[in-house]
Amino acid sequence: MSAMNQFFTNVASRISSYSGKAATFILAMLIIVVWAVTGPLFGFSDTWQLVVNTGTTIITFLMVFLIQNTQNRDSAALQAKLDELLRAVDGARQHDFVGVEHLTDDQIEKIREVVEKDSRSNHRKNGGKTTSQGSPASVR
Repeated sequence: MSAMNQFFTNVASRISSYSGKAATFILAMLIIVVWAVTGPLFGFSDTWQLVVNTGTTIITFLMVFLIQNTQNRDSAALQAKLDELLRAVDGARQHDFVGVEHLTDDQIEKIREVVEKDSRSNHRKNGGKTTSQGSPASVR
């Protein structure tokens, strides 16, 4: 990983972690209260309004990228863990499911329908037990 990517990952992780805490919310609320209280001091001027509008716009813009980065990393890590579980479990349909996240929405929906149908069918056939029979790979 390049130094720039490592730096961004570290910064994004820290900011994402701090932004979800109660203390951060309270700090943001205090900033807004201070801004509102200073309104009469500045005569509710355009500049006074522009300060909060500009600040919130910049923070929102940057947070979109930080949150997306965090979600992408979390999703990739979770997917890797699930793929490893599929490989480790005997009888799992790993060839059908490893990498399924790269399919289109329609392909994933077809696989989900096949899996649900197989599950209902196996449940009825086996008196409530679920087995790993059938293959959704045919819908790819």
